[in-house]
Amino acid sequence: MSAAPAATHHETTPQLRQTPLAALHRELGAKLVPFAGYEMPVSYATGIVKEHAHVRERAGFFDVSHMGQARVAGPDFATVAATFERLVPGDIAGLRPGQIRYTQLLNDEGGIIDDLMATREANGNGLFLVVNASRKEVDFAHIAAHLPPSVTLAPLADRALVALQGPDAARVLKRQMPEAGGLAFMTAAPLDWRGTAVLVSRSGYTGEDGFEISVPADAAEAFARSLLAHPEVAPIGLGARDTLRLEAGLPLYGQDMDETTSPVEAALEFSIGKRRRRDGGFIGAERVQRELAEGPARVRVGLRLEGRSAARTHMKIASETGETLGEITSGAYTPTAAASIAFGYVPPRSSTAGTRVAVEIRGAFQPALVVGLPFVPHRYVRKA
Repeated sequence: MSAAPAATHHETTPQLRQTPLAALHRELGAKLVPFAGYEMPVSYATGIVKEHAHVRERAGFFDVSHMGQARVAGPDFATVAATFERLVPGDIAGLRPGQIRYTQLLNDEGGIIDDLMATREANGNGLFLVVNASRKEVDFAHIAAHLPPSVTLAPLADRALVALQGPDAARVLKRQMPEAGGLAFMTAAPLDWRGTAVLVSRSGYTGEDGFEISVPADAAEAFARSLLAHPEVAPIGLGARDTLRLEAGLPLYGQDMDETTSPVEAALEFSIGKRRRRDGGFIGAERVQRELAEGPARVRVGLRLEGRSAARTHMKIASETGETLGEITSGAYTPTAAASIAFGYVPPRSSTAGTRVAVEIRGAFQPALVVGLPFVPHRYVRKA
């Protein structure tokens, strides 16, 4: 890999935490910003637009070590699953060994405390969890408070987490761990990398094929350098990660949903299995089941705006007649969609694809169209 321009000196705010790859980010010339209590790379020398395109065309390397990792363990998987199903609406009991489930922690009112990934261990009785960086302390306290003595939660603070995303991701990772190519989307397996045990999952938050790899913190830099040495791979910051996930139709916690938002409002009902919809039995089930049956008061939709002006958080969404419908939660002009796109919440009557609305930008209303999600087709590998 050719050397990146030298990074300028960065003052590190004392209270900001750093990932195990902090020194590497500086070496690569990253622009570092505070994010979720960490100093994180928002972009590198090439800039967000080129980084975004590189992930769509080749393979991008992301440091997501700020995310929370933990293990929930018990005497057997049935006990662990039954316990965890009290906290989430996802079907945990139905997971096969190595299978991953996207779900949400809910509060008593059916609002989303956080969204997360839960993986059934391939060789064990537990669940491996990945939660959002800004919520991990809240999440872990909430989970621990609801566990019986036979089930334990162990945060994994000694591990880093990296992602490799894009059409060349599998080709690159198979050079290092050939078994990774045998994984299908939303499955994971413990693999060996040069004598180090890592957990590889075929998942990610860009809409592309790719992997997330949990690796011991003391091996993280060596592993990162081994991936970046491949000519297909470039380092990617949080800026491009945000535009990529927006194009993929994927909501961001704290921006597109919070503790007042239900999974049904957030258009996440696909993550609630038939058994859970029918039987409930989880915290917040009353609201979720009611909204599934009767419809929510509002729903997250995709919007495509006319022109290049970007919609931003809290901008007003109005009907063609000027009636206020809701507001924008995420928006940007993105490279692959080549359009100004956004998420926003509107009443169900205004949520049908093809509905014409307007977004207030700097005092003027910009015409927009409600469209189906995702904005850019997913390219997940369903079968290995």
